[in-house]
Amino acid sequence: MATSQQRVPPPSVPMPAPDPSVREAHDVAADLGVDPATGLTAAEAARRLAADGPNELRSRPPVPLWRKVLDQFQDPLVALLLVAVAISLAVWWVEDAHGVPVDAVVIAAIVVLNAVLGLVQESKAENAVAALRTMTEAMSTVLRDGRRVTVRSAELVRGDVLVLAEGDAVGADARLLSATALRVQESSLTGESEAVLKDAAALAAPAPLGDRFDMVFKGTAVAQGVGRAVVVATGMSTQMGDIARLLDSTEEEVTPLQREIAHVSRVLGLTVIGIAVVVMVLAAVVNDVSTPADLVTVLLLGVSLAVAAVPEGLPAILSVVLAVGVQAMARRNAVVKKLHSAETLGSASVIASDKTGTLTKNEMTIQRVVTASGEVTLTGVGYRPEGEASVPDGDGGALPLTDERLTREAVMVLGGGSLANDAQLLESDGEWTVQGDPTEAAFLVAAHKLAGTVDRVAGFERRGEVPFTSERKLMSALVDPPGDGAWALVTKGAPDVLLPRCTDIQVGDETVLLDDDRRAQALADVERLSRQAYRTLGVAYRRVPEDTGPEGLEEHESDLVYLGVVGIIDPPRPEVAAAVAEARRAGVRVMMITGDHPVTATRIASDLGIVEPGARAVTGTELDALDAAGLRETTRGVSVYARVAPQNKLQIVDALQADGHVVAMTGDGVNDAPALKTADIGVAMGITGTEVTKESAKMILGDDNFATIVAAVRQGRIIFDNIKKFLRYLLSSNMGEVCTVLLGVVLAGVVGLEGAAGGEAVVVPLLATQILWINLVTDSGPALAMGVDPETDDVMTRPPRGPNERIIDGRMWTGVLSIGLVMGVATLLTIDIFLPGGLVEGSDDLTVARTAGFTTLVLTQLVNVLNSRSETTSAFHRMFVNRWLWGAIVLGALLQVAVVEVPFLQVAFGTAGLDLAHWAVAVGMASSVLWFDELRKLVWRWRHPAGG
Repeated sequence: MATSQQRVPPPSVPMPAPDPSVREAHDVAADLGVDPATGLTAAEAARRLAADGPNELRSRPPVPLWRKVLDQFQDPLVALLLVAVAISLAVWWVEDAHGVPVDAVVIAAIVVLNAVLGLVQESKAENAVAALRTMTEAMSTVLRDGRRVTVRSAELVRGDVLVLAEGDAVGADARLLSATALRVQESSLTGESEAVLKDAAALAAPAPLGDRFDMVFKGTAVAQGVGRAVVVATGMSTQMGDIARLLDSTEEEVTPLQREIAHVSRVLGLTVIGIAVVVMVLAAVVNDVSTPADLVTVLLLGVSLAVAAVPEGLPAILSVVLAVGVQAMARRNAVVKKLHSAETLGSASVIASDKTGTLTKNEMTIQRVVTASGEVTLTGVGYRPEGEASVPDGDGGALPLTDERLTREAVMVLGGGSLANDAQLLESDGEWTVQGDPTEAAFLVAAHKLAGTVDRVAGFERRGEVPFTSERKLMSALVDPPGDGAWALVTKGAPDVLLPRCTDIQVGDETVLLDDDRRAQALADVERLSRQAYRTLGVAYRRVPEDTGPEGLEEHESDLVYLGVVGIIDPPRPEVAAAVAEARRAGVRVMMITGDHPVTATRIASDLGIVEPGARAVTGTELDALDAAGLRETTRGVSVYARVAPQNKLQIVDALQADGHVVAMTGDGVNDAPALKTADIGVAMGITGTEVTKESAKMILGDDNFATIVAAVRQGRIIFDNIKKFLRYLLSSNMGEVCTVLLGVVLAGVVGLEGAAGGEAVVVPLLATQILWINLVTDSGPALAMGVDPETDDVMTRPPRGPNERIIDGRMWTGVLSIGLVMGVATLLTIDIFLPGGLVEGSDDLTVARTAGFTTLVLTQLVNVLNSRSETTSAFHRMFVNRWLWGAIVLGALLQVAVVEVPFLQVAFGTAGLDLAHWAVAVGMASSVLWFDELRKLVWRWRHPAGG
């Protein structure tokens, strides 16, 4: 067994000198204790992984818990609050330390609770990012126990035999065992822009990194060809690991959204600190502060106001909201690799999509078979071998296939295509799949639809083949029929290449001369199918002697008998047309970029609604002839591009971005990686995409489906809307606190506060502890609940957000200021209603009146949650769709009842119990915020009936 033959090297020991590049591959494999034909056993690979550790580069060590806790107190405003606590304690101590320093204890407790909330939010965001990293991990194909298996690249060990193919990311440093036309892109390691041709032959002497042609290295990419290699180094022992040691760390790129949030927080912080200073000065002047205790009261008021009014939890809440949105996308098969890329999707104005596999099913289907005697139509779509054969009636209908000569010719065409074929048709649990080229698989599926075809080719044995190449555009198979029949060479390929090699044509059971008339008719049939957007493939054959060997078969690809041509189409995905219509409704332009024929591209594009019938397609050759201005002009008007090369994709992206578009670009091949990296949202295919493409992309489609991109655009817009919702809520609610305190100090005499001083030297509408309580109860919970709010407005009825459009615009600031002012007025009026004097005569003392005002402000903020769900739509629209939001509202209300009615909380927060009349007034005054905003929205909708 392989296990007994493996000689296991000691774990974590570097390869012996000289380096592997100057040694024969079999010697390197022997030293690593591996048989190149079978690879390691699974058990041995697990042992080595445990000994050497995962194949990963060193990353930043995880931040310890104590550091995370400390970070929660790094905010300058929190530090200021802690200073205020210290001052409060000092004054309490100076004044003989009577009783408990209630203010200091309560403020300290609130700071700790805020820190705990911050830790929880950060933990949720980190867990979400870790989950995304797991979903987008690089994979490698290796030999284990003699079988090919796909494993996480992090699980590669020394001695693993890598199986390399075009588009693979090389997972570890390895010595080549074999290489066939293998070219590796090593620019990430050496800076060399050209792909390097590799050779398994050992080097004569040590060479620089870029000249080690018998080695492949971690972090590089296979650009072409195939090969096998034995892993000689993993993790930090690789060449990439050497580079990693030279790097300290790299800073994460800051997105526009992050920059704007940081800017808003800074501006708001400075503004509120300025207001807090003004409030403290006014409070000191109005109340004639003269003792240290009074000074501490004023100081605590100003600091608490500053801390409460600045949404310092914004970054953590933003991360959680983005993480929730990204997880929702992942459930729809759209895996976004970075949290902040999720919001960018919502601003996409152009989706430039591949055709094959994204807009279409990538299940090539033969629908037409044309021979010398006529045409056969086959029904059925995809790989399920079900369908019927008929003949067109000339009016778009179908007639039964009864012509025996036509049937025999069609059987020979499909049978020949099935023999010159390397694909396999497989069935598992009722699902049909293929292995191999989809075009070849189309013959196998079609053969089941035409009676007699499968039986005709049964028993044939292949004796040799000439593989298809892009230069030859042909593929031939030497086949030996069952019994004593003559051997045959069956050839299929492009009709324009195949027909010149044919001298005869099959007509029923006979072969006749392919004269000029019949040749012209065959070419006309090909042209007709091409005009109908079918991909055409011709089939031919010839008899060969039984002693014909597999060598030199190309010499026999002449004097062929032409059998006919098939029309193949990759059918559009049924859900894509609706997705294209949805994108257009949202103002998102859809473009098709394909390497296929222009006629095929325009037909599929018009079928899907991307363009109108008869629209023009531009080819890659035409793009190459354009200057920058011409390219921009073309991309403004043309939405279908055919026969494009990878560099043309890059040209199109650059031109669109120069015009101010936010571009989402799809790709699957290794050559698509530059365009995907340049696009604002590079979208890689999760099924057919290469590892290199996935690494370059910002999003990976789990189902390779265009409709998933449109669904992700919708989710991106929902995420952006939800960010605006919680920003609108936080800023307007915090503005309410600022207005309450500022106006309460300035208008103390108007609302009766000056005459209600009682034993208090400093009279303010709210105590410092009450302000901090509001910050604790009403900020995080409702804001987080808004992050999972379903659509309130139909996000796909408006055009994409412009790249320079601010998340907090003038209209939002107007709403924030007006709602904040209403909150402040409602709170102060409540206090005035219950205090003697002022505008309304009341009879309660200051503690009761302040408690009622305090309660009103909390309730206004909870009511404001409903207002903030939309800037224009009524709060009553889909009012109860978010149970988390209502949970946060109910919890906040219950906590407020507790702080008002529970005795020990009354002591801590300076509150007094309220009767039903007090509660009724507080609830009624709080509702004024709802009615004011409803009136504002009604006026806006009346002035903008089209929603503009």
